[in-house]
Amino acid sequence: MPLAGAGWIAVTGVLARDELLASQRALDLLRQQVATGPSATASAGAPVRRDADAAVRAAAAHAARAHRLTSGPAWYAAAYLPVLGDPARTVRGAAEAAERLTHDVLPPLAHTAAQLTADTGRDGGHLNLSALRHAAPALDQASRSASDVRTEVDALPRSTWLPAVDRARARLAAQLDRLVPVTGDVAAAARVLPSMLGERGPRRYVVVFENTAEARGTGGLPGAFAVLTADRGRLAFESFGNDTEMAKAVAAVDLGDEYAALHGHNAPTRMWVNSNLSPHFPYAARIWAAAWREHKGQKVDGALALDPGALAGLLTASGPARLPDGTDVTAANVVDLTERGSYAAYPDTRERKRFFLDAARAVAQRLLGAADDPRQRHALFTALGGQLREGRVKVWSAHPSEQRELHRRPFGGALPDTSGPFAGLVVNNAAGTKLDYYLDRRLEWAPGRCLPAGREVTVTVGLTNRAPDSGLPTYVTQRVDHPPYRTRPGDNRLLVSYYATKGAKLAGAALDGRPVLVNGAVERGRPVYTLDLELPAGARRTLVLRLLESPSERPPTLLRQPLVSPLRYTVRPAPPCGD
Repeated sequence: MPLAGAGWIAVTGVLARDELLASQRALDLLRQQVATGPSATASAGAPVRRDADAAVRAAAAHAARAHRLTSGPAWYAAAYLPVLGDPARTVRGAAEAAERLTHDVLPPLAHTAAQLTADTGRDGGHLNLSALRHAAPALDQASRSASDVRTEVDALPRSTWLPAVDRARARLAAQLDRLVPVTGDVAAAARVLPSMLGERGPRRYVVVFENTAEARGTGGLPGAFAVLTADRGRLAFESFGNDTEMAKAVAAVDLGDEYAALHGHNAPTRMWVNSNLSPHFPYAARIWAAAWREHKGQKVDGALALDPGALAGLLTASGPARLPDGTDVTAANVVDLTERGSYAAYPDTRERKRFFLDAARAVAQRLLGAADDPRQRHALFTALGGQLREGRVKVWSAHPSEQRELHRRPFGGALPDTSGPFAGLVVNNAAGTKLDYYLDRRLEWAPGRCLPAGREVTVTVGLTNRAPDSGLPTYVTQRVDHPPYRTRPGDNRLLVSYYATKGAKLAGAALDGRPVLVNGAVERGRPVYTLDLELPAGARRTLVLRLLESPSERPPTLLRQPLVSPLRYTVRPAPPCGD
């Protein structure tokens, strides 16, 4: 009898594996459909909905068969055998998790995505706000189910005597780690988007285009901007401007003593170009909203920020925008064109700023045109979702109930309030150059011994200035900081800040192997250590911070400031503290 039971488990285990693989292939197809949207020849809506529904049904059918194959008495008994039963318990749990995922989580997500873009409603808005509002309860339930499934998978044996089973569990856990935040973001969007997009009355937002060739805490210098209106889901741009227009606007906003102590000497509430020194986006958004009210006498309902990297992602879905001079702005050239090429093409500052506004208008109208086109709408909103999750598009609402939802999401741009391990490298350009186009950043976070005072953590920051020492336009290399020492074209200067785990203490710091003093401050209860750093053209400098933090074996939450070149990071595992 035991031999027969073992044989049954072996046979059904192979069959269950095949069903789970088939379910995975169906889910891969679903992801491809969501990413590409309707084809150019298909009518919008129905084909997307049919394809998505078919993929979900196929994945659910295969997952259900895998669950049935692993649910009999033999599997139940095998799963509770000491040690020997661990693989059976993992396979059985993974099959059950896959069934719940395809039955409880994916259907409302796929159905809502198709419904939102298939029918824009009687008012002709870009999104069907009524459908989104009615989908909110189902999306909330899907989000909770996804979290429950992840908890159950985390409880399954991780290290059994069958490595193939361990790898399968790890793949499923990784997929859930990606899916759970997405379901939470979608559920939150269903709760706040109808009101934010003007379901109950018109809304107005300041949209700031950040120039990451000159780094600021939230990403890049706030250059061109626009005013976006939303009325029953219909979006329109009301006006465009640049930082010159806002140069004298003063924001009557108090952001607290910690903020004033860390950033106040750079006048962020009186100088538009310094308004986003802090990486905490709600601070910048509040300044922009208050400055616009002082400048125009208009109250805005919120603020958004995006950079050329985000525009590249959106133009991938919408297609190129055409400028008045015939130049095409595409996903492939928008970053280089706006953050490098334009400085060589337009030596005159006024002409260059006109070019930036022309580019902003053209891209904005192209994106709105794609949102109006049923053939492109699905792909565009999918691309927008990706940029929001990456934090390259940030959103703040002046309405407290909406802002509470946004604050917890990546697109809220908020410094997290968590007390767990945290690592945040933030650079602000202090030279007035546009040389951060050539900046490379590296971060290594390495936990060490546990001492009575806390765990040792070594943070190594590497900064490289790839700017050439000749051939760049004067506007790109000019030093508006007027340093008292001699510099060459291409030399840069940065305020380098490290945002540490709450309660961390600095034990020492070194620059290029020599001890150095850094300025200590606090922002939102989090220690911040800042160094004023000269970074010559072609140079690499290394800052090492030695910290003492509360003992933890968890990896840190990383702050990834969006600049032209992405942050490269290494997180070392934490050795156990022991007794």
